[in-house]
Amino acid sequence: MPKLVLVDGSSYLYRAFHALPDLRTKAGEPTGAIRGVLSMLKQLIAKEAPDYFAVIFDAPGKTFRDDLYAHYKATRSPMPDDLRPQIPHLHDLIRAHGWPLIMMSGVEADDVIGTLAVNASKQGLDTLISTGDKDLAQLVNPQVTLVNTMSMEVLDEAGVFGKFCVRPDQIIDYLSLIGDTVDNVPGVPKVGPKTAAKWLAQYDSLDNIIANAAQITGAVGENLRATLDWLPQGKALVTVKCDVEVGIAPDALVIDETTAELQGLYERFEFKTWLKQGKSAPQVVGKTDAKSANPAAQISPDLFAAAQPRTYETILTQETFDSVLGEINAAALTCFDTETTSLDPLTAQIVGLSFAWKPFHAVYIPLAHAYAGVPTQLNFAAVLAALKPWFENSEKEKIAQNAKYDQHVLANHGIGLAGLAHDTLLQSYVLESHRPHNMDALALRFLNEKTITFEEVCGKGASQIGFDQVSVERATQYSAEDADVTLRLHAQIAPQVIADEKLRYVYEKLELPTRDVLFTMERTGVLIDTSLLNGLTTQFSLRARELEAKAHALAGQPFNLGSPKQLGEILFTKLGMPVKRKTATGQPSTDEEVLQELAADYPLPKLLLEHRSIMKLVGTYTDKLPKMVNAKTGRIHTNYAQATAVTGRLASNDPNLQNIPVRSAEGRRIREAFIARPGCVLISADYSQIELRIIAHLSEDASLLKAFADGLDIHKATAADIFSVPIADVTSEQRRYTKAVNFGLIYGMGAFGLASQLGIERAAAQQFIDKYFARYPGVYDYMQRTRASAHEKGYVETVFGRRLTLQDINGGNGPRRQGAERAAINAPMQGTAADLIKLAMIAVQAWIETAHVQSRLILQVHDELILEVPDAEIALVKEKLPALMRDVAQLRVPLVAEVGMGKNWDEAH
Repeated sequence: MPKLVLVDGSSYLYRAFHALPDLRTKAGEPTGAIRGVLSMLKQLIAKEAPDYFAVIFDAPGKTFRDDLYAHYKATRSPMPDDLRPQIPHLHDLIRAHGWPLIMMSGVEADDVIGTLAVNASKQGLDTLISTGDKDLAQLVNPQVTLVNTMSMEVLDEAGVFGKFCVRPDQIIDYLSLIGDTVDNVPGVPKVGPKTAAKWLAQYDSLDNIIANAAQITGAVGENLRATLDWLPQGKALVTVKCDVEVGIAPDALVIDETTAELQGLYERFEFKTWLKQGKSAPQVVGKTDAKSANPAAQISPDLFAAAQPRTYETILTQETFDSVLGEINAAALTCFDTETTSLDPLTAQIVGLSFAWKPFHAVYIPLAHAYAGVPTQLNFAAVLAALKPWFENSEKEKIAQNAKYDQHVLANHGIGLAGLAHDTLLQSYVLESHRPHNMDALALRFLNEKTITFEEVCGKGASQIGFDQVSVERATQYSAEDADVTLRLHAQIAPQVIADEKLRYVYEKLELPTRDVLFTMERTGVLIDTSLLNGLTTQFSLRARELEAKAHALAGQPFNLGSPKQLGEILFTKLGMPVKRKTATGQPSTDEEVLQELAADYPLPKLLLEHRSIMKLVGTYTDKLPKMVNAKTGRIHTNYAQATAVTGRLASNDPNLQNIPVRSAEGRRIREAFIARPGCVLISADYSQIELRIIAHLSEDASLLKAFADGLDIHKATAADIFSVPIADVTSEQRRYTKAVNFGLIYGMGAFGLASQLGIERAAAQQFIDKYFARYPGVYDYMQRTRASAHEKGYVETVFGRRLTLQDINGGNGPRRQGAERAAINAPMQGTAADLIKLAMIAVQAWIETAHVQSRLILQVHDELILEVPDAEIALVKEKLPALMRDVAQLRVPLVAEVGMGKNWDEAH
């Protein structure tokens, strides 16, 4: 039967706007919603191949429902400023594609859709409605089906009942009872979906429920009886009007592929990929090896272009396993994924494995499911033994999402990983560092697909089950989907990364090799002195009790130092300290920033800050670290999150070893607990004043370049220039002021911030800044150029081409824009510093492997690398390490790495 596809354009519009990043043209025009809607429409048409098609939008202005109820949709937020100007352009592009577009005043898009669906049924057409609006479920019948734009869930008559527990012909009554918070239509108070469905199951219709209202007991019965006068009006509001004079027959809604205006609009909105597709089909790569100049085109993009039926197979026989092994050995590129017993990469054991080597097809091999009635699985050891040669073959190219975790899991079973050509986590990170990079988010963003989440399979909280308790059938759906989706994500993301020479460099030369180094570092771990930490816990706890007693004395009464409510009463009510800020609930804030401000004038806030610091050290480090020692290795194994910070910096977690305070005596005591094994020392190498060197390189300021070239103390040299004194006569106070200016300007600090930091008047701080820029005009010019470029492009770049998107640079409110402008100055420096330390890690690890030394990289903290070095290699490493770090890049100023050594981290640093 011929098929009509109707699209709820408003549903698509908001979904695309919130799902995609803040994409803009070079002129700063927002295009994210336009691009998202067009992508979704293209995929829908390719998948459904409709005979007739239309996109329906709400027309501006009031509708008949506003006359029925003055508060209709009154609680809706106003349309976002960046969305509104995209709508007319989107309409133009839809028409230019030849897709029928309908808007009618006085009614809503739902009413137009309902009328067209009814008319289509009269003409003998099947109708598919693509929407995210549950109200349209009332239209479902044997000839009308819904598909959800978010989850791709298809709702026929059985699907509606399965989702809402009512029939499609009962949906209007159901909505009348529960109300519609989105449209501000009241229902019966305290009546939710379960109660509404129960009543409709018992009484069949709203009319019968009203007729039997006196028999319904309890509070909900009282609420129902109190709402009886409203219900007819509520029902009128939620009922889709299906007799609108639309003026066009469903079978006249044909796609007319007129492209005369399309290319010009693509050019106008800088849709480069679609422009290229109009000329020739893009190539999707199988591997982009750092050694390879031209990536091989191994996967046809046509295979990935539109949704196809999925085939996910459970492998339970030796015959089918042998077939899979043959397929992946012959494939150009294979995605793999592990399902495990734990999220801890060092202890997780394999439960099953999935593989995908062609789109929309994947297999799952269950190996250790252990629930009652589980089907017979293949022999665990035999399967891993058969797969081991493939995993360890560098010629068999592989891809994964967050491959570092899977590599640890394989290593737990004595299996190495070679031939990892791609990681979609890192591809997304390089392309859009400011966006989420988990697979569920990527699938929604790049494939317009809602994937099965881990919580949907295993539950959450106290009721969560282990993956070995998941049914093999459900595990196949989940794990095979992961492998399939990852392979298809690669086909979408990789061409965008590879097409940009700078992004390709960051991906191939920085992120992929860094991933390898991080795996080795995490596997090695670091040794700690647990007895020292246990002693510190005792000392710090005693100090905390002393501080608590002093706090009670200053307050004149005992109180809970950890209670913001009690603390607020003491500080602001009893002691009368000024309220600096309030929380979202209107209470006076007692956060750390507020206490810092108050500590300048009052003793109690200063004491509270010290108490908080001590307790944080106990809870985060001295008490916790000994419990995190791996039983097999005797070491702490942190995890380095590679795709977290937009600047490219690594993040350390479980435990976080990057936030141990270095300026406090207590923090340094904790660093003493990080020790070298017997017969070894720790050697630390730290880039000296790296961000100041980077700004000298970027700004090309002659004075800064000369100061670094001459090897001067940059803070003294700057102070000598600003205060007009010989460098030898610069006082420590003058150097301190200038150091604050040097680093403050990097972080976008203005006169107010500088005055606060130095404890001087704002006018004096402004004089320092003016003198600084007068002496270093190149820095001022660089900052102005960078701000202008950021506004034009929407992003800034590091020296190595890493792209740092600034979402609020051309949008948002004033403070957010100002923050984005400050970030535009700082991000290239922080990002370049992150790139440099990654290059240093790669260079050091490569030397370790080629020189066959026994030294090991064990920690990376900001601009510092820490190695565990045997006594016999001390001289070699002290000579080689700074040279390796110096030579990773040639900037306009020399790179300098300062080296320290000791039996523990504090001594080495």
